[in-house]
Amino acid sequence: MLKLPNDGPATGRPLEDALAGPGPAAIIRAIADALPPLAARLAAGRLHGDPEALVGTNDSGDRQKALDVAAHDHLIAALRAAGVRQVLSEEAEAVIVLNPGGGFDVAIDPIDGSGSIGIGAPLGLLFCILPAAPEGFLRPGRAVVAAGYASFGHSLDFGWSLGDGVHIATHDAEAAIFRVSHEDLRLAPAASTIAYNASNERHWPSGLQGWAADLRAGRDGPRGRDFNMRWLAAAVGELHRILLKGGAFLYPADARPGYHQGRLRLTYEAFPIAFLIEQAGGAASDGQGAILDRCPRAPHDFTPLIFGARDEVATILGYLASSKG
Repeated sequence: MLKLPNDGPATGRPLEDALAGPGPAAIIRAIADALPPLAARLAAGRLHGDPEALVGTNDSGDRQKALDVAAHDHLIAALRAAGVRQVLSEEAEAVIVLNPGGGFDVAIDPIDGSGSIGIGAPLGLLFCILPAAPEGFLRPGRAVVAAGYASFGHSLDFGWSLGDGVHIATHDAEAAIFRVSHEDLRLAPAASTIAYNASNERHWPSGLQGWAADLRAGRDGPRGRDFNMRWLAAAVGELHRILLKGGAFLYPADARPGYHQGRLRLTYEAFPIAFLIEQAGGAASDGQGAILDRCPRAPHDFTPLIFGARDEVATILGYLASSKG
């Protein structure tokens, strides 16, 4: 392996030590154990076949790629072995019952950002865990007891929370284990880096367009300081970067047909992100209230999503509210 001048032995306690115990901790360990083969297949690209090959369409009308479906099947097998009662996946229209007597349910997006499969862009995975209940997944986000994500980039990183802060582990390929690299991450309240798709700005409410204009004006505008802009086209990639470097993200509702309720999935994208962001001291909103206060009306409900540094989220919400004044 390539060595840098300051490289030494791998550091960080094994993930298993940080996630000892049954219940949600065991489910999180099972998901982590399933990640290295998935990361390896992503890294192999087209060497063994085309991961971008279209094989179907999911419930939201998004085209499913071969890797979407393969990742779904791979994670379903891991969750079944972990004793999970049932799973809500982006890649399946109906809820999948695995172990009727299981104590926990899992909502999961097996590959977030799959539109970028094959070009080396950041991809990831999102999930949240709920105690088994008759309502299934039609419960407010406050019912979530644990959440996590994977980031498939130049490193394989895995973040999680059991309600005790946010922690991140990095895969040590030489030892074939995850090692904890960050514990109890905290977000700064102010943001200097913002992520949004500027091509949609003209469809936004007027107040939000005003926020973007003031943001771009930088130190010469009413905000009085400069901002950096990022857009990875994968919410999980933005989550990982914001947890490590700070900032804010927004994918608001807009005037385009099919986007009036936002475009991210509430239960298996927004709930995990919001749970993690709140655990790190940030905020996550749909533009009107906290994401975790929402209750899905259907398993695959859409939502707008604004998350990250608490002060910047509050600022965005203030501008958005001016659209209704």
